[in-house]
Amino acid sequence: MQIEIIETPSLGDRSYLVHDGEVALVIDPQRDIDRVLAVAGRAGVRITDVAETHIHNDYVTGGYALAQQVGATYRVNAEDEVSFERHGVRDGEEFTVGTMTVRALATPGHTFTHLSYAVTPADGSDPAVFTGGSLLFGSTGRPDLLGPDHTEALANHQYDSAHRLADELPEETRIMPTHGFGSFCSATQTTGDSSTIGAEKRQNPVMTKNREDWLAELYDGLAAYPAYYRHMGPANSAGPSASRLERPERADKGVIAEALAAGHWVVDLRSQRAFAESHVEGTIGIDLQGQFATYLGWLIPWGTPLLLLGETGEQVDEAVRELSRIGIEDSLAGHATGGPTDWTDGEPASFPQATFAQLRDARHHKELTVVDVRREDEWEEGHLEGAVQHSLIDMGGLGIDSPVEGLPTDRELWVHCAGGFRASVAASLLARAGYRVVAIDDSFDNAADGGLEITA
Repeated sequence: MQIEIIETPSLGDRSYLVHDGEVALVIDPQRDIDRVLAVAGRAGVRITDVAETHIHNDYVTGGYALAQQVGATYRVNAEDEVSFERHGVRDGEEFTVGTMTVRALATPGHTFTHLSYAVTPADGSDPAVFTGGSLLFGSTGRPDLLGPDHTEALANHQYDSAHRLADELPEETRIMPTHGFGSFCSATQTTGDSSTIGAEKRQNPVMTKNREDWLAELYDGLAAYPAYYRHMGPANSAGPSASRLERPERADKGVIAEALAAGHWVVDLRSQRAFAESHVEGTIGIDLQGQFATYLGWLIPWGTPLLLLGETGEQVDEAVRELSRIGIEDSLAGHATGGPTDWTDGEPASFPQATFAQLRDARHHKELTVVDVRREDEWEEGHLEGAVQHSLIDMGGLGIDSPVEGLPTDRELWVHCAGGFRASVAASLLARAGYRVVAIDDSFDNAADGGLEITA
């Protein structure tokens, strides 16, 4: 049995193609199914089955489109309410894919209808279990995505499901989760890049703690999750099409100016440094090499017309692919390539970048305000003395020249996060709103070493 891992780092997820050298099962495919087809082509295998562990909250699935295109059986929990034909899977059901035997296990917790798939090969290699958002590496999937009314019930289900997997599967069984590689679907931070049932029994808190202690730890670790998640379940229940990966129409300087004047989102895909050094006034910088789709999807008012600016067409293509995975495509209103002088006749804007050591020095000779744009849970763990908190995830509604309550307009705002990416995005949004900003491109771990006082 061979397991091909298809990574989607920007969303923190994995999809899988499992095969015996001739036929394959695909589990939790992302919407851009051309990647799955390419992996199957290189392996020389035929996809006969596509299975979902759950109706996903953090991306639009490619499962329905893939099954339709290759003529595979599409396996979704029989209890899920969907508007398309599928093979309804039930707990304990077994089916074969070539020489492999697959057993579905009900593992509710991330959702009420969550399934895991235990795959036993005929070649004597170790079995594997594809756990979706159930058992992760050192953690579990979060139980609060269906709303606060269901969190307690799902959390208890998650505990029971993890123990069911541990009780029913051999210790050498390899664990293959969908979430846990940066996805906000993980309840707490995951550990490592691979694991087995036996290893999780020894190290995962859901296994090593009693129910009450684990639940307390779980609830304490639940932080905010992206606003776009609420659109994913309905899209997946409707049987979404495959990604549309065509570039939106080309936009000239006039179209860009009109989009900015209309309050549309014009997003610059270039690096944090390039954006800070020179950009079109009013544009928003979201570095394509960061968690681009996660934060753009989190921040943008859903349905707002969106225009993409990239150095190259390939950069725009990558952004279009990323956005298609979370269902943003109909709002793509145009694109342009090159640099700021190609996008405007006006004078390009800029703002400084700095380190925490430079912040320490600047505080001695100028009046400034430090803005911490991390999440509330990060702020509570420790923050700079005298800083104000205004989380990036609350800035999506900022428009051009729109002030923020509690942020002064008569001094520089020195904006920081944990590592620089979110600070850069926030600085661009605040600059768009009319503030003078300095983006701190530095690790928060360096703040204390730089002589800045940390308080909790």
